[in-house]
Amino acid sequence: MAGERGEREERSEGRITLLRAVFIVIFVIYAVRLFSMQILSGELYRSRAQNIARRTTIIPAQRGEIYDRNYNQPLVLNTDSFAVSITPAEVPRGEMQNIIEKLAAVLNVPKEQIERKVPPSIYYLYQPVEVASNVPFGTIAALAEQVDAFPGLSWQSKPMRNYAETGSLSHIIGYVGEITRDELTMMYNKGYQQGDIIGKNGIERQYDEILRGREGRETRTVDVRGRRVSGDNTRVAPAMGKNLVLTIDREIQTLAEKALGQRIGAVVVLRPSNGEILAMVSYPWYNPNIFNHSDLGQEYQALVTDPNKPLLNRAIQSSYPPASTFKIVMSTGILAENAFPPEQTVDCLGEITYGDRVWRCHIRRPGHGRLNLHQAMAQSCDIYYWNIGRDYLGVENIVNYAREYGFGEQTGIDLPGEISGFLPTPQWKDRRYHERWLGGDTMNMSIGQGYTLVTPLQEANMAAMAANGGVIYEPHLLKEVRDPQTGAVELSVEPRVLRESDLESAVFEQVQRDMRGVISEGTARFPLNIKAVEIAGKTGTGEVGLQDQWHSWFTSYAPYETSDPGERVVVTVIVEAVNNWEWWAVYCAAIIYQGIFANQTYEEAVRTLGIQNNQPIVGRRE
Repeated sequence: MAGERGEREERSEGRITLLRAVFIVIFVIYAVRLFSMQILSGELYRSRAQNIARRTTIIPAQRGEIYDRNYNQPLVLNTDSFAVSITPAEVPRGEMQNIIEKLAAVLNVPKEQIERKVPPSIYYLYQPVEVASNVPFGTIAALAEQVDAFPGLSWQSKPMRNYAETGSLSHIIGYVGEITRDELTMMYNKGYQQGDIIGKNGIERQYDEILRGREGRETRTVDVRGRRVSGDNTRVAPAMGKNLVLTIDREIQTLAEKALGQRIGAVVVLRPSNGEILAMVSYPWYNPNIFNHSDLGQEYQALVTDPNKPLLNRAIQSSYPPASTFKIVMSTGILAENAFPPEQTVDCLGEITYGDRVWRCHIRRPGHGRLNLHQAMAQSCDIYYWNIGRDYLGVENIVNYAREYGFGEQTGIDLPGEISGFLPTPQWKDRRYHERWLGGDTMNMSIGQGYTLVTPLQEANMAAMAANGGVIYEPHLLKEVRDPQTGAVELSVEPRVLRESDLESAVFEQVQRDMRGVISEGTARFPLNIKAVEIAGKTGTGEVGLQDQWHSWFTSYAPYETSDPGERVVVTVIVEAVNNWEWWAVYCAAIIYQGIFANQTYEEAVRTLGIQNNQPIVGRRE
């Protein structure tokens, strides 16, 4: 009995010893863990706890300003504005609807707009919710006078974009707006966040990352419900975005805008020696300041549904048949390929028969008579180019030389939304229509009709290549990036060759003489007989299938002869067929050249030239 009792006592004592050992091990583990958490990793956990209890408020940065090439007065600047916010949890229970109604009345916005931003599901939040932006100081002053009637209300400075120059610059500069969900999905990795204001079009969009600057941040300590508590607050000031200097010349832009007038179309003025865009006009235009409104509503809807499409930049986003301006391409191909002796003549009787139709030149019977290449370009004789294009040059060569001038491809201008136009080929027609390319297709293409489509900027590049003797520089609008505080130049855009032809210089010299002949002895002799400068160019009348309606084209450069290529400018004008026919493109260019080279305003140029732009020119011209 005694032995059994002893064994039991030994087993009990062993269990107690084991339990003590287990407790000691557990204690040691906990002690080590606590030491690790509090001593070794204490700073890490304290930092995490502090971050959880802190809130960060974004301080918006001012966007950089945008200037024309003279860098004197901004085209786009920032003006003081305010954003109004509500902290829902600070509004007494049951008072939110009353507060919203009173606030909507003061802000002059629909109460539904505020209700959408402050739904009942967030009434418990102590975080401010922005309910209105671009609020003027006068409204803020009115709110401040009765602040006791608006518990939970606050406001902060939020710069607003002010487009000092509206009019035709709207398509170049663009506008800004709040980032959308889809945009945020694509741009989140670039540092964009919900609520950011970003460029939506034009230069504002193209160079948004340069213009937007760096946001500031204010960090404060809050409790678990988001209420501010005592603690260290930190503030990082915002940094303004960089200023942009454009290649646009404000005076030339105004001159081109007035010369085009209220005619649907476009004007491009560029420097062929470096690709700088001096002016780009597309009519109709729009006022970008309307996009500053919190609720665009009917204004934006009116722009979108306007049949004249004021949001469309016709200089780079619309394409047209090039019409007889395409004869510059044809003449280049004829000379380069020795397809037909330039001095040999073709007899124009006013019409020819080919296939099952009669093809009529724009000069009806008795026609132009016998013409060589130079005369055919000057008089824009369709019959000459129909015959030579179909029987001697051929569609493959025509396509190749059109590509040489950049047709069918984007120019690479630093604006979003550029289209490439269209350059047809026999292979394309076969795939698209399952039809063989015919001689009639080549004839249409030879005078810039049919399937070929070009943008006004591509037309300007064509004139630039002719003026430069075979070189096109990439067209661009950005000239410099400058520091907003010191004005120091941080980036200067250098000319970049876009295309360079390997054709002999003699080819382009002859094309230049032929283009000059259009002005000195041809279709544009009367409207462009100005004393300020000698011009070389080509007219064009694009058919659209409607009686007494044609697109009016003119693409050109000046001075024709110069020892300083840097002074040359290219002017290209398209006036759409929807306008009353008046062959205005040529007169528009005359006013622009007169203004540039005689240093005159639009009004002075019109008086000097004796042009009455409200009197239509009757009849179709080439």
